[in-house]
Amino acid sequence: MRPVAILLWLCPLLFMTGAANSLVRADDLNDYPTSARADYVFGCMKANGETHHSLERCSCSIDIIASLLPYDRYVTAETVLRMAQVQGNLGGQFRSTEQARSAIDDLRRAQAEAEVRCF
Repeated sequence: MRPVAILLWLCPLLFMTGAANSLVRADDLNDYPTSARADYVFGCMKANGETHHSLERCSCSIDIIASLLPYDRYVTAETVLRMAQVQGNLGGQFRSTEQARSAIDDLRRAQAEAEVRCF
């Protein structure tokens, strides 16, 4: 009887530990601020029609991107894309470095996966 009592006492602890671990993982996956998600959805809807259907697809898209790409990497890629549009030497630095290309490639891969899953 004693081993059963110990097992019954340990089971809730094991489940709570598993739940805590899954919450940490969910927080890790949800590191995009709401404003960044909203900004992406607004831009996506502008490009894909401002309908409820595009809202659903664009929301799905940023969720997929967020699950594949850490927020700091997303910010890096977005910054590189914006700065690469600057004319002259400054913009050239953002267009030509390997680090910039790598960040953009990561974002493009995540966007392609989101396109497949959501659109």
